[in-house]
Amino acid sequence: MKPLEKGSKKLLNAWAFYDWANSVYSLVIASAIFPIFYGALFRVAEIEKVTVFGGEISRAPLISYTTSLAFVFIAIVTPLISGVADYMGNKKIFMKFFCYLGGVSCIGLYWFSLEHIYFSLACYFFGLVGFWVSFAINNSYLPDIAFTHQQDRISAKGFSLGYIGSVILLLLNLAMVMNPEVFGITTDASGGAEIKAMKYSFISVGIWWIVFSQYSFYYLPKGNRKDSPRKHIILNGFKELKIVWNQLSENVKLKRYLGAFFVYSMAVQTVMLIATFFGEEEIAWGTDAERTMGLIVSILVIQVVAIVGAMVTARISKVFGNIKTLIGINVIWAIICVYAYYVITPMDFYIAAGFVGIVMGGIQALSRSTYSKFLPDTTDTTSFFSFYDVAEKIGIIIGTFLYGFVAQVTGNMRNAVLFLFIFFLIGIILLLRVPKDNIKD
Repeated sequence: MKPLEKGSKKLLNAWAFYDWANSVYSLVIASAIFPIFYGALFRVAEIEKVTVFGGEISRAPLISYTTSLAFVFIAIVTPLISGVADYMGNKKIFMKFFCYLGGVSCIGLYWFSLEHIYFSLACYFFGLVGFWVSFAINNSYLPDIAFTHQQDRISAKGFSLGYIGSVILLLLNLAMVMNPEVFGITTDASGGAEIKAMKYSFISVGIWWIVFSQYSFYYLPKGNRKDSPRKHIILNGFKELKIVWNQLSENVKLKRYLGAFFVYSMAVQTVMLIATFFGEEEIAWGTDAERTMGLIVSILVIQVVAIVGAMVTARISKVFGNIKTLIGINVIWAIICVYAYYVITPMDFYIAAGFVGIVMGGIQALSRSTYSKFLPDTTDTTSFFSFYDVAEKIGIIIGTFLYGFVAQVTGNMRNAVLFLFIFFLIGIILLLRVPKDNIKD
């Protein structure tokens, strides 16, 4: 097939459609079903701690530390892949590999159990790796497939498609969990019907992710091949990061923006990764059934509102500019952190979910497109987006580790959420330092 021209509608839609394919992981696994399933396993077993590597650890720090470790791996692997992809000129093959790794790992979560905790955590670990590395590679396509004036809108469209697709699958999974008998799922010696329905939802995520990604893979270009000596290919990714770092000293606007992004993204991603674990443990839901329904409804509220939030944010940025819009969004995030400290009832949690939805899609889509706009004219988009993604992942490592540490030391997840307020405040200050002149908004 002849490669599609940059900026063509079909190519833009194919790129955005990968969000439709992989966002089901972000919603069903990272945000909705898996955190509920994870908490249910501990409640059924009537324990709060498990033994891992010879030491006992509570459920909340365990999943937080596992998440941090996964992002350490992601931060190392991403530049390695970037270097090899640049010199092979075929980043699509790596995107496929990590897509399939993530999809298969989601299916593997069907066998998640406290009795086989190492295998279980490995599936959770590689699901994260597959999602984030393939997502990073997809991000690096943005300046390749879209012109500057198209990037805000297509970035927002990608996130919106992701929210729509993931909500569709979550509604199906919700029906399975709340009415398992309708789907022929019954309680037996292997476990309760509700728990089994959650396990089936993990399989549905893996299949959805792999199947729908084929549309994107069919139309996306292979990548840009470098015409330079093919030596030390494995380490070239890290060399490219060093080159990007050196170039940042000549681009004050991009350097300051990345500093701000690093800080506020640390808090955003941590909130998104732990929100449901927080709601599952800290909110007074009543019965287990009310807890399951309440948490899933909260996630649905976030996703539906986020669809609108991403598109509205793109339009607001046209009026006020990207940086001013990001400052406003960070202010809202900071307020949410303070509010979350006092959240007790389900209604309190629903209100928080609504505000999170407004700013969640907006800050992700606008952060991605702002970075793309600020890049110098280059074909080496993979290396620049590798740097962007490594910065994001290092931030997540720090954020999730500190969250788990504060929760473990204080014995209260609320203190950890309030702690994230500091990062949003610093992010706002750093965004105010980004030069406002000649910004390509």
